[in-house]
Order: sequence, then structure tokens, then C-alpha cells
Amino acid sequence: MKARELTALQAALAAEHAAVYGYGVVGGRIGEVRRTEVKAAYDAHRARRDTLVREVRDLGGTPVAAAPAYALPFPVPDSAAAVRLAAELEDRVAGVYSDLVRSTEGELRGTAAGALREAAVRAVRWRGGESVAFPGLAERDGAASASASGAPTA
Repeated sequence: MKARELTALQAALAAEHAAVYGYGVVGGRIGEVRRTEVKAAYDAHRARRDTLVREVRDLGGTPVAAAPAYALPFPVPDSAAAVRLAAELEDRVAGVYSDLVRSTEGELRGTAAGALREAAVRAVRWRGGESVAFPGLAERDGAASASASGAPTA
């Protein structure tokens, strides 16, 4: 179980690194009205990332490092694209937290479920209230991309 937990933690950490990077792009393109929302999401992902670093170390692992840059899933030339990117980032993070929920037990599972819930709520907000039936489970969501299941690219 420890190896499976560590693998899932590392995937979540990689996704959080990508989300932090992605929100940097979002922040640079988003309109003034939603800038506070971007900052809150950015801070939340940084905090989750830092927590995951500690959890990986607690399990005896070496935390995966952030990449210098990440490929974006589509061009982000304006505020509308930045909003779509923010929703995509949250979908991807939800996917890896879904995997973490399945791979863990106890307190860590509860923490992962909380992170999954937070990502799903942020995704709904970015979409203007539009949600999916099973956040984080790409196989249940026909609109989700195949990469939502844990690819760390932003």
C-alpha cells in the first residue's frame, strides 16, 4: 500500500506543480473582475503542493520537482481562454486526487477527498455553474479529456 500511496502522492504533487504554473498563465490573461479568484486558486494550489511535498517526504520519497515550464492544452490569448484554462486545470487536479482517494486510506484519503471536492467546486465556478456528474473521473464524464486522468501538463 505504501508504494501505491507514494505513486499517487507524486502524481498529485506533479499536478499541483502544473496547476501553480497554469494559474500564473491564467493570472496574466484574466480580466480584472476575476483576478481575486485567480489569486485564491493559485494560493490554494501552492498550499496543497507544499503539503504534498511533506507527505511524500514522510513516506520516505523524494518529491517530484516542478518542470521549468509546461505545455498548455490550447493557446491562451485572452480572458475567455484563461477562464477555460482554469477550468481545465481544476479538472486535471480533480482527476489525480480521485486517483489518490482510491490509493489511500484514513486521514490521507480524507485529505485527498477534500482536495478533489475543492477542485471540483472551483471547476464549476470557472464554468459559470456548469458541472459534471463525477468530478475527477474522466471515464464517467464524456466531456473530459483523456489527459484529465492525471497528466501533469498545464
